[in-house]
Amino acid sequence: MRVALLGAGHIGQTIARLLQRSGDYEVTVVDRSEQALRLLPGGGGAAPAAGPGSVRTRVADTADATTLREVLQGQEAVLNALPYHLATLAAGAAREARCHYFDLTEDVAATRAIKHLAEGAATVFMPQCGLAPGFIGIVAHHLAQSFETLTDVKMRVGALPAFPTNSLKYNLTWSVDGLINEYCHPCEAIRDGQNIEVLPLEGLEHFSLDGTEYEAFNTSGGLGTLCETLAGRVRNLDYKSVRYPGHRYLMKMLLEELNLNQEPQTLKDIMRRSIPSTMQDVVLVFVTVSGMRRGTLVQEVFARKIFAERAPADGGEPLSAIQITTAAGICAALDLFREGKLPQRGFVRQEQVALPEFLANRFGNAYQQSRQVQSIG
Repeated sequence: MRVALLGAGHIGQTIARLLQRSGDYEVTVVDRSEQALRLLPGGGGAAPAAGPGSVRTRVADTADATTLREVLQGQEAVLNALPYHLATLAAGAAREARCHYFDLTEDVAATRAIKHLAEGAATVFMPQCGLAPGFIGIVAHHLAQSFETLTDVKMRVGALPAFPTNSLKYNLTWSVDGLINEYCHPCEAIRDGQNIEVLPLEGLEHFSLDGTEYEAFNTSGGLGTLCETLAGRVRNLDYKSVRYPGHRYLMKMLLEELNLNQEPQTLKDIMRRSIPSTMQDVVLVFVTVSGMRRGTLVQEVFARKIFAERAPADGGEPLSAIQITTAAGICAALDLFREGKLPQRGFVRQEQVALPEFLANRFGNAYQQSRQVQSIG
């Protein structure tokens, strides 16, 4: 299958390597940075022969619609690993080039625009194929199916440094653009059966999981399309990002008291300059669903920790937990689509993916191989 991969950042590099190792995809990685493309297999020297298992690279302006349309000609699918603000542009180019479209966006407005683009399309549009939104919605929807009536669905996800050392108790593990976006935009939720918007950084809660203390608070985008899917079925539904205690207080001060929510680029520059990135991270996935089952109020819990791979078994490059989980999500979505296990046209929601099929997939089993949390306090 011929696939164009837009973006050669940390996540894009991982996606490219996973698809190459599978032997089933002919990948062309497109980025405006020649330096980033050189880090990929096939990124330097003579171009490899085309065919399944190959990775080619192409330098192009991924923010230009005309260039994107030209790049996507002849491709069967496009995987978009570009910053969230380019999602709608990339999806529009995919529609014009008649490519199946998959992305990682957490941006609510972009997802709504992509859903509109998918109307009447002969190809698939499947955004939000990462961790949150993405895998977290697959898990929550799977658990919800076993209840006769739903009371509460709580989705909690954290991409955290394994060894926090600064006052924010945070290191950069993924896109700064995406991080600030989810901290600054309204959040969807269902409360008392009504679809509502809640403020980011509000709804603070504390919990202990596997012997570690955490906090969680509202952030934008992690619910994906679940508010629409479960509307009228659930009393309360929400998504919160997990951090170590104290992080939310300092971010709220920066964004609201220092008014950096009015100057997001300034905050991004400060964070890139002052907060180190890390490959030593851990991803926490924690979902609780409660409701009625055969006349009894019951709660089901899904809790996993996925750790970085400092020395992968295949001898490849070290991988952070967020690289593993995000790349696994979009590669599994593409793989399940190729196998005919997902709709073949129109808009596809994450919750249309069956959790058992995802975990059994050669890419999705990265979550299956994670450590299941046994003790919850």
